[in-house]
Amino acid sequence: MTFDPGGRIDPGRASRGGGGRRGAAVGGGIGGLLLLLVGAYFGLDLTGVVGGGSTGGQQAGSQEQATDGSEAFARCTSGQAANEDVDCRVIATAESLDAVWSQLLPGEYSEPELVLFTGSVSTACGEATSDVGPFYCPGDRTAYFDTAFFQELTDRFGSSGGPLAQEYVVAHEFGHAVQDQQGLLAGVAGDRAGASSAAVRSELQADCFAGVWAHHATSTPDPDTGQPLLQPLTETDVADALSAAASVGDDRIQEAATGRSDPETYTHGTSEQRQRWFSTGYDGGDPAACDTSTATL
Repeated sequence: MTFDPGGRIDPGRASRGGGGRRGAAVGGGIGGLLLLLVGAYFGLDLTGVVGGGSTGGQQAGSQEQATDGSEAFARCTSGQAANEDVDCRVIATAESLDAVWSQLLPGEYSEPELVLFTGSVSTACGEATSDVGPFYCPGDRTAYFDTAFFQELTDRFGSSGGPLAQEYVVAHEFGHAVQDQQGLLAGVAGDRAGASSAAVRSELQADCFAGVWAHHATSTPDPDTGQPLLQPLTETDVADALSAAASVGDDRIQEAATGRSDPETYTHGTSEQRQRWFSTGYDGGDPAACDTSTATL
């Protein structure tokens, strides 16, 4: 998926945070998973990767001040920059997501904060390192990305490296923001593992919301220009997104790490489920079709 080269993006949409040293990689378990909804709502054990977060959604006292993206990402002003630079691509994707969800949920959607960091970052959900992967923190309603992890998505998890594979990741995390704003995260902390757990259902819904965005992204006009920021998808684009979804399935990651898969410890869903729920959102473009709360997964 490519951006309209002449489209305009706002570098101030993102902030620059972090800059700490990358933490030691966590093998297996939840710490090795990508696309993680952390902290207060999931109650996940992120020892050594995320620590010190509050349990009540309060701002962490040690949270560092992010740098205004207007200077940090001054190069990110056009769709052409988004096609060439991964940081700009994340920012442009966020703007597209804002446009789509504002249209689908008028008066309800609120733009989450966006922070791009390197190595580690302090959040209201705790101190996070790049090993967590991209994540959304409900405590400060912010989506966090270390874009260097997109290379791991390819090298470590075996995803294709196309742009929509990366944009899917951004859309998934913004899906958690939509869930947060819609009050759909309650109860996840009490049911955080298992093939039919609330955690898995929440992750699959975020995959479906990512598909909803992809369905609408190429026809939703940018508020500034009146033209869609993204150009029409190709079959290769969709294949890239499905590849990314499959690469971070619980079964695939567990089998690669240990040679076996244990459904009782699933937190995100299988590769097949993640692809199928993305496709559900993409094919119909209807957020209501993404209700995973009672669906057969």
